[in-house]
Amino acid sequence: MRVRLVLGDQLSLSLSSLRDAEPGVDVILMAEVREEATYVRHHKKKIAFLFSAMRHFAEELKLLGYRVVYRKYDCAENTGSLFGEVLRLTKEEAVAGVIVTKPGEYRLLHGMESWQERLGVPVELRDDDRFLCSSDEFQRWASGRKSLRLEYFYRDMRRQHAVLMDGDKPLGGQWNFDHDNRKSAPDALEVPEPFAAEPDEITKEVLALVDEAFPDHFGDLLPFFFAVTRQDALKVLDQFVAERLGKFGDYQDAMVQGEPWMFHSHISFYLNCGLLLPMECVRAAERAYFEGRAPLNSVEGFIRQIVGWREFIRGIYWLNMPEYAELNYFDASRNLPEFYWSGETQMNCLRQCIAETKSNAYAHHIQRLMVIGNFSLLAGLAPKQVSEWYLAVYADAYEWVELPNVSGMILFADGGIFASKPYAASGAYINRMSNYCQHCSYSVSAKTGEKACPFNYLYWNFLEKNQEKLRGNPRVSMIYRSWDKMSDAKKDQIKQDSQRFFAELDA
Repeated sequence: MRVRLVLGDQLSLSLSSLRDAEPGVDVILMAEVREEATYVRHHKKKIAFLFSAMRHFAEELKLLGYRVVYRKYDCAENTGSLFGEVLRLTKEEAVAGVIVTKPGEYRLLHGMESWQERLGVPVELRDDDRFLCSSDEFQRWASGRKSLRLEYFYRDMRRQHAVLMDGDKPLGGQWNFDHDNRKSAPDALEVPEPFAAEPDEITKEVLALVDEAFPDHFGDLLPFFFAVTRQDALKVLDQFVAERLGKFGDYQDAMVQGEPWMFHSHISFYLNCGLLLPMECVRAAERAYFEGRAPLNSVEGFIRQIVGWREFIRGIYWLNMPEYAELNYFDASRNLPEFYWSGETQMNCLRQCIAETKSNAYAHHIQRLMVIGNFSLLAGLAPKQVSEWYLAVYADAYEWVELPNVSGMILFADGGIFASKPYAASGAYINRMSNYCQHCSYSVSAKTGEKACPFNYLYWNFLEKNQEKLRGNPRVSMIYRSWDKMSDAKKDQIKQDSQRFFAELDA
């Protein structure tokens, strides 16, 4: 008998570790363990989502004739770790070997590499081939390049997988329609209701468990609306294509108070845990374009997130770990403010985004990057604390996707391994892309003073503080010319406002 260990983000029947599993011969092991649920204080909804999805997947495997050993979190014999559960099984039964698809976190993979010696049985670690570009393929692509940029990787992926191609050229004559996808939302914009699954008995049991076992974890457990089966995850995808994809391109960067979901797909939860596979999502969007149900700018923008960004970020992670987790280019060291957990801040944009994160274990990419992330950058928050927060609070977050996005994209803590400049912005950007500023106690038009939007003076304070590292950046040098033209009085006021703000923040 061989043990096939399936992790909580590996809920795919096509998983490499299951591919040659023999019903009646092999045993499939799944376990809800304290070590994985608490190494960061995961959002309650995130834990409930994954536990319920795991239990539903286990039932699906049983229906296919597999013997499944499933260890629930509150089982008295639960050892609390994945290794402990595998070890227990090897002691209870005659196990000829253990087969695992490689996990998505370096921490777990590094630990599993010692399992064979510790268990005394063969342990086979198989590649996770649900991704479109393997780690080895990405390493070959990156080898010898002076800079690693998404655009060139994305084009190669489009060619390799024949996505939105007209022969060897991109459909529409251009690879990227990002310039067309930056519209702010009009006042009367109607946003469709998101998919909401009704909790069944399995999910209700999990919700009761999470409520009891994780009372001090961040986030609202109810209402619970996630799809927890592949069948419902496919419904989320179908609903997105039918109701949201058409306007996704235009408004993918827009933020509207009271509209957390906008026209985004909300499938990252299901892609990242395995209930959906990347190419089926890509082809669904591609069909919508060919059938005239969605414009090219929307379809290309959505596909770029999957074929391009998702694969690129994973490649960056495995190319640079474990050193990547320690990078801190700006030597940022400020502790994470308490309002990241409470949402209690005078800055309405941050209050809205954190409140929605608390409610939904979700925020769309501009909220994560240009509001919460932008503040994290300008305030000089410690990268490890920011990364841990993002990993904990979002239900689609796993280290392979979270760490490069936070360290490289949001904080520029890697010094520009793949981003050409820091994504720093003043309040003007947030005002242009949202209606948050209309409801804020600060004035976005005021540049300095106690009533000024903090993003305005913190933006220039960040540039002044880090000019030795940024002045030479060709994409930032023009901004420094504006700084150089400012009067000494205005520069002093910016510094004073920033010092006052940080003193209050740190207190």
